[in-house]
Amino acid sequence: MFNKFPINPVREQFTEHPIFKGYEYIEYTIQHIIAHKNDATDCPTLIVVDGTHGADYQQFIQQVVAATEKKGWILNIQSTAGYLKSGESLREQFAENITDNRTFGFVTEANISDYFLSDARSLLANRINSINNEEKQVTIVFGPGAYWLAGGQSSFMIFLDVSREYQQIEHKKQLLNFGLSWNRDSVEKYKICYFVEWPILEGYRKQIFKHINLYVDMNKPVEPVVTLSEALRKMIRSIACAPLRVKPFFAPGLWGGQYLKEMADLPESWANCAWGFEPIAPENSILIGYGEDVIEVPFLIVMALEYKAIMGERPVRLFGDYFPVRFDYLDTMDGEHLSCQVHPKQEYVREKFNEFMTQQESYYIMEHKDNAKVYLGMTESSTKENFHQAVEQAQETGVPMDFTEYVNEWDANKGDLFLIPPGTVHCSGKDNFVLEISSTTWWFTFKIYDYLRKDVDGKPRPINIEHGFENIDFDKTTPWVKENLIPSPIRVQSQGENEEFLLGQRDDLLFYVARVHLQTEWNDDTQGEFVMYNLVEGEKVRIVSTEDESVFVELNYAESYILPSVFGAYKIVNMKETPCKLIKAGVSPTWDVSLLDH
Repeated sequence: MFNKFPINPVREQFTEHPIFKGYEYIEYTIQHIIAHKNDATDCPTLIVVDGTHGADYQQFIQQVVAATEKKGWILNIQSTAGYLKSGESLREQFAENITDNRTFGFVTEANISDYFLSDARSLLANRINSINNEEKQVTIVFGPGAYWLAGGQSSFMIFLDVSREYQQIEHKKQLLNFGLSWNRDSVEKYKICYFVEWPILEGYRKQIFKHINLYVDMNKPVEPVVTLSEALRKMIRSIACAPLRVKPFFAPGLWGGQYLKEMADLPESWANCAWGFEPIAPENSILIGYGEDVIEVPFLIVMALEYKAIMGERPVRLFGDYFPVRFDYLDTMDGEHLSCQVHPKQEYVREKFNEFMTQQESYYIMEHKDNAKVYLGMTESSTKENFHQAVEQAQETGVPMDFTEYVNEWDANKGDLFLIPPGTVHCSGKDNFVLEISSTTWWFTFKIYDYLRKDVDGKPRPINIEHGFENIDFDKTTPWVKENLIPSPIRVQSQGENEEFLLGQRDDLLFYVARVHLQTEWNDDTQGEFVMYNLVEGEKVRIVSTEDESVFVELNYAESYILPSVFGAYKIVNMKETPCKLIKAGVSPTWDVSLLDH
């Protein structure tokens, strides 16, 4: 059974229980802080409630107000919303980042202060000082950017956090982008998040994390989960020493299939499931368990605090705290073709979009139906001119084109790996269940041809012909693709009846892909760098620390784990009689920092 809610257990004992549920602990803590502060000084108490956009601040503040009023304290409540620039002003300010393009923008290098009025800090200070400094006065500043607005000063700082998954659910309801007064649609909301909101607010969270006193998981606003920040640091330090699995999340799509929906027991109301994300470091959160209690934390926080332990020296030197490899699923079983597409070259994505890294991909075929296809590279008769003309003609006339005249069609068989460097035209055909092993970017897909389909919102799907044709490698034709991008497995080692094969590795791909064929038991070592595993065939395996066999995790079919660099020696044990196969991936040993154009 595929586990949609994997819990990463804290394996050490704390002197005090670190996780609390509900508002009672928050109320108790605030009452204690206020009482202690007023006993120690005549200065008014300043409580900062900062956090991620989309958290339910109103419900939280209502609970805080009730707790403080019980004690007779005088409240001065200030929302950061009252100190922001206007929505129209922010749109104008970030116009070059948002752009007129429906899909793409330019990653901002702005910071939290750019959301606020130029005199926001002095305005807040004046409003606080204008109120009588009575002994029992308590000022609460709340909302994203509250710590900055308060000048980095507070008696106590609380941080309310939610996952990106939670935000996107709220976006589909009525949540707007931070600071904005309107949005065109959900596509624009996500685009502004990607190019403006997340770079600023998630960077800000990382910057101020050391100042947080109380961390609150607000993914269930009626029952928040609370921990002291120091306890959270200790819990993250503990789980970072053992195999990690993020909380997967799923999304339907126009071309989606039925395999993921059934495998992960997704809602019957979904027409399909197109994507499964596990792990894409910026997108996923992680569930941390202590005893029976669980707290959900964005995986980016785990990486910010423990990236050295997780990644290892060489990957850190190459990528800093940016986790560089991702796994995700593309499901077209009983679905439709993906768009015919290409990903940009590194120089192009840097210059045009200010993106850190381009998208480098591979398709591993986990399951398929008869006659399933993958489309990869150009036919020998294809040229830039005739392909461009055919695409434009189809778009202008509404008459479908046969794109296989220009793009190679390959049979897709279980266990095949197709390598997709930037500049390579590609797509998965219908009736495939693909494990995509790639670099940790996911937004820069230039759709060249999409069969004239409309999106789920009824609007024409955005086509990126000009961006696409600036990046297509037309010399990647049929013979070259067959020789270079559809590699045959190479056996690299064996242990009795168990074997490991190298499936794919290229100088222009930052990752390698290997496969372990497991009959009984396999022994290995992280050798100072993270390793990723996915069980692509078989029922269940156990990954066990060689040094401490009480430290282990179990993988069911299609589940993924990250083995941190510090995990060291381990063994993989087949828990059933059925033979297993595991995809193994990490940073390619040939990848060089100069290839990332630092």
